[in-house]
Amino acid sequence: MLPTPKKFFVTAAAAEGHSCLNAFDNALLKARIGNVNLLRVSSILPPGAEFDPDLELPPGSLVPTAYGSIVSEVPGETISAAVGVGISEDTFGVIMEFSGKCTREEASKAIEKMLQEAFQVRGMKLVDMKIAAVEHTVEKVGCCLAAVPLWY
Repeated sequence: MLPTPKKFFVTAAAAEGHSCLNAFDNALLKARIGNVNLLRVSSILPPGAEFDPDLELPPGSLVPTAYGSIVSEVPGETISAAVGVGISEDTFGVIMEFSGKCTREEASKAIEKMLQEAFQVRGMKLVDMKIAAVEHTVEKVGCCLAAVPLWY
């Protein structure tokens, strides 16, 4: 059985690369999660997890992460990614991810609406939101990434 994550942060970054994978990797590096192994998880923040914006992850670690990303090879195209964590009063939280061909502001608003709906459907009170979003205008091959890494 895996231990329950106790810390998290939200991050978003954009980057260019010579290939789609390099653009994604470069965005991971800018988002401070490029030297760890991401284990993609769905959208629940464990009870008691604390927000730590300065959290440093040991290189090579296996890191449960909820994330959204988009890559484009269309010069001049605007792409965005956003992630948000909805925090409840005394129980678990909810994580939402978004990516698309839109502005940073549109991505952030989409996340807010998604978190509000997720809490409403669960009958939970939303007391705080942590949101990170990024926008990028593609030069050659661009990537936007937004993520919530969870740590122990």
